[in-house]
Amino acid sequence: MFWRETLIEAAIFREWVVNIGTRQAPARVAHLLCELFLRNKAVGLVKDRSFEFPITQSELADAIGLSHVHVNRTLQDLRAQGLISERGHLLTILNWEGLKQAGEFDPAYLHHGPGIDTA
Repeated sequence: MFWRETLIEAAIFREWVVNIGTRQAPARVAHLLCELFLRNKAVGLVKDRSFEFPITQSELADAIGLSHVHVNRTLQDLRAQGLISERGHLLTILNWEGLKQAGEFDPAYLHHGPGIDTA
């Protein structure tokens, strides 16, 4: 069990090296939102494609290596494309397939099993 967890953590680490090192800002943000959505869904914290997202834009910027202004513009773009909506600390995925495509997101590295990759 510990070995499996180690392999999963290594896969997540590799994916984040790619995310920070090669993806443009919209893909970085979309990728993070996809990952957070699936992780919250896996533990039962998603309801109607929505989950608590108490992270500030400054914290989000620090996590993905962008400026606060760039994150703000990117989130505005994702909202304008109809991929997400935010209301307070609640984030809703409006178009899961579109968000996955925007984030170049393949959930296999999370090892959640079949069926979890649906919104």
